[in-house]
Amino acid sequence: MTTVLLLALSNLFMTTAWYWHLRGGPTVAMTRPIVMVILVSWGIALIEYCLAVPANRIGYASGWSAGQLKIVQEAISLIVFAGFMVAVLGEPLHWRHAAAFLCLMGAVGFLFVGK
Repeated sequence: MTTVLLLALSNLFMTTAWYWHLRGGPTVAMTRPIVMVILVSWGIALIEYCLAVPANRIGYASGWSAGQLKIVQEAISLIVFAGFMVAVLGEPLHWRHAAAFLCLMGAVGFLFVGK
């Protein structure tokens, strides 16, 4: 459970680091100086790494494989991004998002079968 919680928190920070500067639409986003965007994003990503690295170490020490850790991280990432996309960027969810999520959950299931 600690691994999943830390991965979820790390994904909140990484999604913010990658996409915060898009808020306000293309016109607003393009007015932000790219060097400033990169430096702010690096600062946010540092927090993400401080959460993701321990999450992976704890999960691996608990018997999760590297593949299991990665696929869980991807599933969490999709959930976090969907929320960010709607709440921060104001973009709607479509059936394609649900279909992609179901495919990813299938991948999670395949990696945990027999574990």
